[in-house]
Amino acid sequence: MKSNYKRHLTNQTGFTLIEIMVGLVIGMLVALVIVQVLSIFEGQKRATTGTADAQTNGGIALYNIGRELQLAGYPLMPAGLPGVADSPLECTTVTFGATGITSISPVNITDGVAGANPASDTVTIQYGNSQSGGVSSPIGALVGSAATVANNFGCAVNDITLIYNGATCALSSVTAITGTTSVTLQNTTNASVGANLACLGAWSTVTYAVNPTTGNLERNGVPVVAGVVNLQAQYGISASANSNQVVQWVEPSGATWAAPSVANRNRIKAVRISVIARNTKIEPVAVTTACSSTATAAPTGLCAWDATSANPSVASPAPAVDLSPGNANWARYHYRVFETIMPLRNMVWSKDTL
Repeated sequence: MKSNYKRHLTNQTGFTLIEIMVGLVIGMLVALVIVQVLSIFEGQKRATTGTADAQTNGGIALYNIGRELQLAGYPLMPAGLPGVADSPLECTTVTFGATGITSISPVNITDGVAGANPASDTVTIQYGNSQSGGVSSPIGALVGSAATVANNFGCAVNDITLIYNGATCALSSVTAITGTTSVTLQNTTNASVGANLACLGAWSTVTYAVNPTTGNLERNGVPVVAGVVNLQAQYGISASANSNQVVQWVEPSGATWAAPSVANRNRIKAVRISVIARNTKIEPVAVTTACSSTATAAPTGLCAWDATSANPSVASPAPAVDLSPGNANWARYHYRVFETIMPLRNMVWSKDTL
């Protein structure tokens, strides 16, 4: 009996200390490999998700700007005759009165300051929502502030009105509508028998800009799309106002295009715009390079666009994209660039009268 008990104890063997330590090391190695694999997959997932977000954000930003660019200048309709200064787009003198409007230019681009953060352009778009399309009607009589026109269809109280007499124009607003032929004006500056009166509806001034602090695209100071770090734009100009062929793309700078004259403004037939969105994941090394060229074909790196892609008659360098002032590590991010050309429809339709 005692002999069997001793034999049973002898057979109860366990792990030695060395075996336990080896097992622990193997377990630690397996855990380390799993953590590394998970880390790699997590990084890949973040990169994929961030790229998808940048793709979505850039597309939405470009869509929003493009949608309002299509309305630029509406409803400044071409109501005049060729060579005769009697169209809203030929107003060389404009009295803005008390309407709160300071400009009737369809599009204004403000060039980004080189070396600033983020050296991004600002695009301001202006348009109305007239139900009549801005068709003008000559003033047949004027008694006090009440103007008699052929018809006041499409005009509503509080609409902005444009009164133009040759190249001299004035803005007012509608305070009352009587019958089908009377429009009472806030002020009658430039109003006289024979002058043209057009109702522009409610006038909108919309400014798109990149906020360098938040990295958001803002519309009139209100964030609309996140992850947009740069905006670049150029005017597409024709040789003359009565042509629709874009012969050159120009920066909104210098003596001519920083603040275009009426004649030069009427040569602007399109806007080319580029929106740059960024993946929020920073990489351990540089993954993006500066644009190799703003003038030659097929450039590489972070470029607004290929300067030769629109085939302009006059060489037109693309705008430079410089993100380094705002972020010393800009090259460690992935970017998505979206660009398009938007014809200014009102300017295109007006070419026969300009």
